[in-house]
Amino acid sequence: MFKKKPQTPEGAALQPGSDLEIAGHDTVPAVRINAFRIGLVGALGVLLAILIGGIITQLSTVLIYIGVALFLALGLDPLVSWLEKKMKRWLAIVIVFAVVILVFGGLLFAVIPLIVDQASNFIDQFPQILKDFTNSDFVAGVQSQLGGIIDIDKAVQGATDFVQDPNNLLAVGGGLLAVGTGIASGATGAVIVLILTLYFLASLRSMKRVTYRFVPANKRPAFASLTDDVTGAVGRYVVGQIGLAAINGILSLIFLSIIGAPLPALFAFVAFLASLIPLVGTLSGSIIIVLVCLFASPLTALVAAIYYIIYMQVEAYFLSPRIMNRAVSVPGAIVVIAAVAGGTLGSVLGALVAIPIAASGIIIIQKVVFPKQDAKL
Repeated sequence: MFKKKPQTPEGAALQPGSDLEIAGHDTVPAVRINAFRIGLVGALGVLLAILIGGIITQLSTVLIYIGVALFLALGLDPLVSWLEKKMKRWLAIVIVFAVVILVFGGLLFAVIPLIVDQASNFIDQFPQILKDFTNSDFVAGVQSQLGGIIDIDKAVQGATDFVQDPNNLLAVGGGLLAVGTGIASGATGAVIVLILTLYFLASLRSMKRVTYRFVPANKRPAFASLTDDVTGAVGRYVVGQIGLAAINGILSLIFLSIIGAPLPALFAFVAFLASLIPLVGTLSGSIIIVLVCLFASPLTALVAAIYYIIYMQVEAYFLSPRIMNRAVSVPGAIVVIAAVAGGTLGSVLGALVAIPIAASGIIIIQKVVFPKQDAKL
């Protein structure tokens, strides 16, 4: 048995109110606890955590730009690697990036003026559209069924006055200054993302090599293989999702032009942007387009609704499995959760980035966690 160390007389070598000594044994020294020091260090730790959280919040937009640029670089890297077999890598990067800039600039100069022109015409024609909508048999039937509970004529007149007043439209956007700031911020963000994409694309391999050196040498080959699998799958996922969005946008433009829907170019662009968010994006864009078509004609809205229901089935069971067959399959529930969480944290860009992050997590689980668990059986 150990002999207890003689106790220090109370208050003999302690600072009153700050130190506390816990007696030990012959082989275990006494422990002295300084309450003031522990409290001070704890408070400093809390303040440091708050400071780091504030910095991350302030840099959230920049971090989203970095994430989007990195995923775009991963999406363009397979094309660069294919061209690299026929030429030097730097030349392949220049060609791919030049094509991206030309496509991006062409879309801006071709689509934006058309969208602005159609939006202006829509605002000018909105009173007549509402008048035709009010006089339609569909509205008359709804009015008779409601039995006068809702005055549709009064509601239509209020909507017309609201749309025709520019101050109301600016108020919805947060005011003229807020609208101008948003446009400038979006343009600046696009330029930053393009520049970062170029840098990431040029230095992607060197970035991987530096990352590998943070891993012990005996685990480096397995880590490098896992990293290549993740980056390759994310790149293919990004390319596949952009391809699906482009198909939806082109087909929407053709279909909406055929049925005489209002603003076919604008809402085809909406369909393209919405389809970049898997599963929920196509559905959300379709609902918006169908509701706008309702103002033109109930029949037009019905035809549009039937078309998008059929298209979503074709996309889910034919297009998506064939385009995304080489990328990781993300369950629908995880897609919804990731999209909502990413949209909450970083708006539309956050939702776009969240899906590839979820795909990366699934790859890591499949290639690291599951094999370890199966090996223990």
